[in-house]
Amino acid sequence: MIVQIFMELELEKKVITQHECNASLNAVGDALYAIGGKWKLRIIAALSSGNKRFNDLQREIGGISARVLSNELKDMELNGFVKRNIDTGYPVVIAYELTEYSQTLESVLKALDEWGRMHREKVRSGL
Repeated sequence: MIVQIFMELELEKKVITQHECNASLNAVGDALYAIGGKWKLRIIAALSSGNKRFNDLQREIGGISARVLSNELKDMELNGFVKRNIDTGYPVVIAYELTEYSQTLESVLKALDEWGRMHREKVRSGL
């Protein structure tokens, strides 16, 4: 995104100011804080097929500890990506679902998927 911003500014023959550069870096930093790390996007991908209980999520993602999953879900709930639903029947059932806000990441996930596939192929071919 930063590269695209710089390219657009260059095309307009506009000199980027330090303030604009800092604003862009801050925006990217905010995005990486919200969705960065090893697990958040995997959790979103796992929940994209529908609501899931904690153990189902842990099994589907694979390799994530219960503690880490719990912390990631709490963080994602605070950032508005995940909603925790509690059914107080017997037994009590807690399930997680994506919020409408999480759908704003669709183009980001698609771009990361495309780039990841391209990068994997480049690495396999020996750079």
